[in-house]
Amino acid sequence: MEYIVDRGNIVIHSASDFDIEHILECGQCFRFYKIGEKNYRVIAQSRILEVTQMHKKVILHHTTEEDFLHIWRTYFDLKRDYSAIKQKLGKMNQHLQCAVTEKSGIRLLQQDTWETLISFIISQNKHITHIKQLIEDLSKAYGTYIATVDGVNYYTFPTAMQLSSAKEKDLRALKVGFRAPYIIDAREKVLKGEVDLNALGDRPIDDAKRDLMTIKGVGPKVADCVLLFGAMRYEVFPVDVWVKRVMEHFYFNEETKINLIHDYAMKAYGDLAGFAQQYLFYYARDFQIGKRKNSMET
Repeated sequence: MEYIVDRGNIVIHSASDFDIEHILECGQCFRFYKIGEKNYRVIAQSRILEVTQMHKKVILHHTTEEDFLHIWRTYFDLKRDYSAIKQKLGKMNQHLQCAVTEKSGIRLLQQDTWETLISFIISQNKHITHIKQLIEDLSKAYGTYIATVDGVNYYTFPTAMQLSSAKEKDLRALKVGFRAPYIIDAREKVLKGEVDLNALGDRPIDDAKRDLMTIKGVGPKVADCVLLFGAMRYEVFPVDVWVKRVMEHFYFNEETKINLIHDYAMKAYGDLAGFAQQYLFYYARDFQIGKRKNSMET
């Protein structure tokens, strides 16, 4: 994508296949705030970034060209041709075609693996608003101060070392509940080298998933989310309640076990499985596809 530097901002005038709302609201990340129409504040890479979008014009506020080239271009996956990905997925079946058309602005962020691991451990059985609050509280308690913007203090997500002083009772005081021992176990296994997060991108996928699942509280879905969103393993297909519903609704027409859905998707979508999952997940959640009429879930 071509860009210019304008008064301390990075301006992209023809941002194709990029919708900041789709990118941030599709369920792949949690440290963002909507501060206006198509205007978001993102906390990532030990920085605070404000992003504004007006049609195909995207402005990254108060950042340097160096940070754009070495951080944000990678973080937003701007070098990847998403038009080609959507074209391939759309040809697979009409349901994927609808999903990629409706949610055409998704890009998969390249996030920190440790933050992704703890964030998705926290996310279990929680609504987005509560997940975001727990992550912010954890960052305030153990992270490093970044800056104050509009009267709000922002902090980095704490490293495993920064969490080394946290006891289970301390984490429970932050309202993480039953996830407290899971966070501690993740911290211990990472600090001791029993789980090498840096190696997840190169390990055989089954081995990488197995490594993650040695951590207490990390099941197949959380492991797949960490691999997809934190290790950029695009061949995985996380199956949560919305993905299960949309796959049953479109492809199986009956209640189906998660492992069968997972295996079908991995074979059908190959190395594009992770991209397909995000389009289907966001599409299903937004349009409530497959949700039972008598369900009380929000």
